[in-house]
Formats: sequence, structure tokens, C-alpha cells
Amino acid sequence: MGVLEGKVVLVTGGGNGIGKETALLAAREGAKVVVNDLGGSLTGADEGSAGPAETVAQEIRKAGGEAVSNSESVTDMKAVQGMIEQAKDEFGALHSIINPAGILRDGMFHKMSEDDWDSVIDVHLRGSFNVTRAAIELFREKEDGNFVLFTSTSGLIGNIGQANYSAAKAGLIGLSKALAQEGAKKGITVNTVCPGYIDTEMVQAVPEKVLEGIIATIPVGRLGKAEEIASMCAYLASDEAAFITGATMTVNGAQYIAT
Repeated sequence: MGVLEGKVVLVTGGGNGIGKETALLAAREGAKVVVNDLGGSLTGADEGSAGPAETVAQEIRKAGGEAVSNSESVTDMKAVQGMIEQAKDEFGALHSIINPAGILRDGMFHKMSEDDWDSVIDVHLRGSFNVTRAAIELFREKEDGNFVLFTSTSGLIGNIGQANYSAAKAGLIGLSKALAQEGAKKGITVNTVCPGYIDTEMVQAVPEKVLEGIIATIPVGRLGKAEEIASMCAYLASDEAAFITGATMTVNGAQYIAT
């Protein structure tokens, strides 16, 4: 039996990168999975596509697992509520939401537009509010459930050209710690995962010379793999992590420590 046997898990941003690997691993560990992904570009500037989420759901089903797809945006509260209803309608329950969905709109702060600021805050911070607020009453009622949210080293220490992203990711840490305290007596855990530099589309957008300098600072000498982050997500969503809440778990080649 896998660590998520009998669980129903919603994974946002599940069409690519960390979200995809998390959805696939959750299914291998026994979960029934709702794979959500807007299917848009890295900047979130296009309408998106239902293709990426459905492709991952099909891969799970072909491997013998159970999964459905959803291509709505986490920035839309009604759409998020629909994801939760979809999980209940398709699989009869919802136990965990893992929320790596995100975009980048990098730029120096003195040149940053209001739209670039608002869009990043909307997806990361408002999106995390939406997924937690939409499910919290369900989890409180059954006194069981967990959220795995995503911060970043940019949220811990900041990063040049990422004031919007850093602000959103720092806010997520505060959100998760407050929710962890509020939910503890109702059996709800809330944790954040802080990936380091992981070999995904987001990191591949970093200029090559800059990336070489970053890798030189990582003690293990390489970028992380999306599946290595997925392993942490599956653990935090499992009953094995029932005593862990309010934590920020860094998975970062030994650059930083958990807080």
C-alpha cells in the first residue's frame, strides 16, 4: 500500500514540472487525483489549454490509477470551489490540496507594471487563499485534511528582479503558519514546501550564465529534480506527517534549512 492509499488529492499546476511529478507520484502512492492546470504560459498571459492537465490524467489512468482533469484558474474562487465539488462528485471525498500552481513576471521593481505585480500576487497569494478558503469548512467538518502550499527561497531571502514573486511567497509563509494554528484542533495540517533551484520551466528561463553561478553555490552541484519535490509533497499529504504543521520544508541541495 502507498502512503496515500484511500486519499483524494487535488494538485494544482499539475500539467508540468513539480505539479506534474506530484500528481503522478500521488497516484502511484494510491491517491485518486484531480489534476488541475490552466495550461497557460509561464507568464500567465494567454488563455491556456485543457491539454496539459488531461495528458497527465490520462497517464495516470493508463498506469492503472484514477484521475480526472480540470483546467480552471486558481485565481477564480468559483472555479476552485468547482474543483472541490469535482473531487467529491468523482471520488466521493477530498483529503488534500497540493498547490504549486504559479507564474513569473520578473523585472526590476522600478520598471514593474501594476499588472505584473497584480498577476503574480493573484496567482500565488490569492490562489492559495482560494484553495484553502474553499476547502477549509469541508476539512473542519470532517476534522481531517491538509494543505501543502508552495513558497520559494525568493520568499525567504528575496531576489533581484522578483519583488512581486518574493512578496507573494513570503506572504504564503505567514498564511500557512496562521492556518496551521487555527486548524490544528480540527485535525488540519498546513505546511509549505520551499523548493530550491529545480530543473523546471521556471528555472530554465534563467539566463545560462546566471544559472551557472547559481549551481556553483549548491553543495550537491546540480539542480534539483521535480520528482524530489514531489516526494516531500506526498509525505506531507500523508498520515505519516500528521504531527507536522506550520512548517516550511526546504528542499534545496543543503543551501537552506527548514524553519
